[in-house]
Amino acid sequence: MRPQLIDVLERSPVIAAIKNDEGFEAARASDCHVALMLTGSVIDLPDRVASLKEAGKIVIVHADMIAGLSAKEVAVDYIREVAGADGMISTKNPLVRHGQSIGLYAIQRTFAVDSIALSTLKKQLKTFQPDAVEILPGIVPRVIAEVKKETSIPVIAGGLLADKRDIMDAFNAGADAVSTTLEELWRA
Repeated sequence: MRPQLIDVLERSPVIAAIKNDEGFEAARASDCHVALMLTGSVIDLPDRVASLKEAGKIVIVHADMIAGLSAKEVAVDYIREVAGADGMISTKNPLVRHGQSIGLYAIQRTFAVDSIALSTLKKQLKTFQPDAVEILPGIVPRVIAEVKKETSIPVIAGGLLADKRDIMDAFNAGADAVSTTLEELWRA
């Protein structure tokens, strides 16, 4: 039986977010236990997932960013059945729901750019509990704290984290994990 996502994030709270080939190699060699695929295509995704899993990583695929995937549930099926990933992330609520229904770690990604976006997120979390929610940008501790008051699911802060202080601010606000493409922060 797979561990709950909160348990995974407690053991390894920094997620290696992979945006290019160099980041892929660095993530594979890193101490991070969770890798977030933000790049690639349906052609290379299965091999990349397998390579990361061979390196002991839990692999989460961003369904919205993989070339060749559509905004349909079949894309999530592909992530699980063909690519062999452990989880998926998307800004699209129906895809996240489907991911969770088929046994993937399912993460809702949201951009907290204004009060309307924050209100929408709160409403979504009252009707649907993904395994985690990723709030971008991750440098908004007040929003992180506000969302943590609304839900018991893990909150991941991502985007625009530039240094260890940003990471600590996110954790101090209640984030359970952070995701970053900055390799130097994977060791922070």
